[in-house]
Amino acid sequence: MAVLNKIRQRSVFLIVIIALALFSFVLADVIRNSGFSKNQSNVGVVNGNEISREDFARQVEAVQRNGQGNVTTAQAVNRVWENKLQETLLDEQLDELDIEVGQGQINNILKRQFTGNQNFMNEAGLFDLAVMREYVANLKATSPEAYQQWLAVEESAAKQAKASIYYNMVRAGVGATLLEGEQAYKMENDNIDLKFVKIPYETVGEIEVSKDEIKSYLKDHKDKYEVEASRDIQYVFFEEKASAKDDADTKVALEKLMKDREEYNEVSQANEMLDGFAKTSNNEEFVNEFSDLPYEGRFTFKDELNKDNAEQIFSLSEGQTFGPYKEGGFWKVTKVTGVKQLTDSVKAAHILVAHKDSPVGSDLERTKEEAKKLADSIVTQVKSNDSLFASLAKEYSSDTTSKENGGDLGWVNYRNTTSSKFIDYIFDSSSEKYGVVDTEYGYHVVLIDEAKATQKAVKVVTLSKEIEPSEKTTNDLFATTTKFEIAAADKGFDEVAEENSYEVRPVKGIKAMEEALRGIGNQRRIVQWSFNEETATGDIRRFDLPNGYVVAQVTAKNEKGLMSVEEASATVTPIIRKEKQAKMIKDKISGSTLSEIASNQKSSVETASAVNLSSPVLPGATSEPKVVGAAFFLEKGKVSKPIAGEKGVYVVEVTNRTEAAPLNSYRMIAARKTKERAAQATSRLVEALKSSAEIEDNRANFY
Repeated sequence: MAVLNKIRQRSVFLIVIIALALFSFVLADVIRNSGFSKNQSNVGVVNGNEISREDFARQVEAVQRNGQGNVTTAQAVNRVWENKLQETLLDEQLDELDIEVGQGQINNILKRQFTGNQNFMNEAGLFDLAVMREYVANLKATSPEAYQQWLAVEESAAKQAKASIYYNMVRAGVGATLLEGEQAYKMENDNIDLKFVKIPYETVGEIEVSKDEIKSYLKDHKDKYEVEASRDIQYVFFEEKASAKDDADTKVALEKLMKDREEYNEVSQANEMLDGFAKTSNNEEFVNEFSDLPYEGRFTFKDELNKDNAEQIFSLSEGQTFGPYKEGGFWKVTKVTGVKQLTDSVKAAHILVAHKDSPVGSDLERTKEEAKKLADSIVTQVKSNDSLFASLAKEYSSDTTSKENGGDLGWVNYRNTTSSKFIDYIFDSSSEKYGVVDTEYGYHVVLIDEAKATQKAVKVVTLSKEIEPSEKTTNDLFATTTKFEIAAADKGFDEVAEENSYEVRPVKGIKAMEEALRGIGNQRRIVQWSFNEETATGDIRRFDLPNGYVVAQVTAKNEKGLMSVEEASATVTPIIRKEKQAKMIKDKISGSTLSEIASNQKSSVETASAVNLSSPVLPGATSEPKVVGAAFFLEKGKVSKPIAGEKGVYVVEVTNRTEAAPLNSYRMIAARKTKERAAQATSRLVEALKSSAEIEDNRANFY
C-alpha cells in the first residue's frame, strides 16, 4: 500500500518520463528510417539542381494512374527519374546557350498540340490562332486560376520550341562532310586480296590469370569498370501449397456434395432431406451456393472442353455426371443438363429498340410497352420487305456501334459469346429468320441472315472445389519457415539449408531501384531491405509473399566505385589471358615469309579475296577489324609484323589492291551518313550529358 501511495505522489513525474521515452523511441525511428540522417527534401540532385520530392511523387502517381494497374511503383519511379534527368540536363543546356524563341514559334507548337481542340476551331472546323487568343483573353478575365494553368502550357510550349532548336543545332553539327562521304565510299568499295597465317590463341594452352593481374587491369581501365552500388543475396522460397491430405480432403468434400443430405430447417423446425448435386434440378442455385467457380450454364462444343476429359463428358446423356476429376487446381464434377445440335457461327443483324427504363435509353420518353409495339411493327415491315431492315436500323436502333452498318453484326461466333436471351435466339436452329427478343437493353429485332452447319453441343454444369492449403498446412509452413530463419542465423544459412535439402537460390548484382528477383518476381521490399544502412552482410530476414515465404540473406554489399576483382573476373580474365597468349605466340614466331612462319608454327597459309574495311571478315574467323585495318596500310608484297586479332595472332601479306573508281560527287553518300548520325544524335547526346553530369540519386530512400 505504501508503494502505491508513493507511485501516486510521483504520478506527474512518471508521466513525463514515459512521454520522453515514447518521444525518443519515435524520434529514433524517424532518424533511422526517414529523418535527419538523410536529405529528405529531394529525390535527387543533378549538377546542383534538386529534384523535388513532392513534384516527383505527383508524377509517379500520374504514371501509375495512366498505367491502369499495369505499371509497378518501381517502374513508374524509374520512368519519371529518366524524364526528370533529361529535363534537368536539357534545361541547363538551354539556359547556358541562352536560346530564345518568339511567339510565332510558340504558336506553332500550340497549333500542333491543339489542332483537334474544339475550343480553338473556327466555323470551317480548322485551328484558328485568333480564336485561341480570344479564348485565352476570356480565361484571363474570368478565371485567374485557369489562366495561370494556360501560362504553364505556354511555358511548356516555349521549352519545346527551344529544345527543338537545340536538337536541330546538334544534328547540324554531326553532319558528314563530302570528304567523310568519300571515305565511307572507299571503306565500302576499296578491296584487298591477301594471304595470311593464323596462329589460334588456344595453341599455347590455357594461361592462368592471377587476382593481382585483374586488379592491375581494373586500375588501368577505371572508366570502363565503374559500377553502381549493388547487393548479392541468396534465399530459400517456402511455397504455400496444398498438402496431399488437403488434396484428399477436398475430393471427399466434393463427393459429399454429390450425395443427398439431411439438414435442419429453421422454419419447419424439423430435419429434411435435400438433393445432392447428382439429383438436384436447380443446378444454378446449387453451384452458386457450393462451388468455388461460378455457374456458366451454356452449351459447349467438344473442342472447348479440356482435352483430357472431353471424350468422357461429351459421351454423357442428359442428367449424367462425370467425376470427381482433377483439373487446373480444382476437384470437379460435371453434369450434362442438355444436348442439342448447335451452329458455331451465325451471320446476323439487329435493331435495338430501347426504352426509358433500359441502360441505353435514359434519354428516351418511350415506355417499355411502346418499345414492344414499335419492335413488333418493325418485324412486320421487314417480313414483307427485308430490304427495309438497314434503313429502319439507322432510324430506330439504339446500338450506336451497328446502326450505321444497317444493324449488321457480321459473323458471330458462339465460342466468343456469353449466355443471354439474344445469343440463345440467334444460335437456336429452331428460331425464325425474323424475331423479337426482350432483354435488359430493350427489344431486339433480329435478322438471322445465314448460319453454318450444326454440330453436337452439350450444356454442362460443373461443381468445383479449389484445392487449397488448410489452416494446419499454412501453420506448419509458417513454423517450418520460422524454424529455418532462427537456425540459419545461429548455425549458418547454407549449412541449415543443406541439412534440410532446401534449394538455395542466389541473386547477384541487384541495383538499388530494381524490384524483380529471379524466381520470385517483383519483390521491392527485399531489395529495400538489402540496401538499408542497418542491414549488414550476413543478415537474414523472413518475408511474407502472397504464395508463401522467403527467407533471404545478404551475401555481399558492393558499394559504388571500381568493380571488385570477383565481379570483374568473368569479363577481364579472357582479355588478360588473350594478351598473354598473344605475347607468347609473337615471341616464338620466326621466319621472313608466310611459308616459313606457317611451317614453324605447324599452320598453313590461307587466302582471302575482296576484303574491305566496311566488312573486315576473314575466312574461318569472325570479324577481325585490327588485322584487316593493319593490312590496308601494308605495301603490296610486304609481310606484316604479328597482329593480335580476335581469334589469334595473324601475319598477313597483301597480294592485290583494288581501288574503287572515283565518283563525280560524294554528296549522296554524305547525306546518307548525315541521316544515320542525325537519327542517333538525340539519344547519344542525352547519354553524353548524363555521363558528364554530377548526379545524386536518392530514390531508394523513398521507394
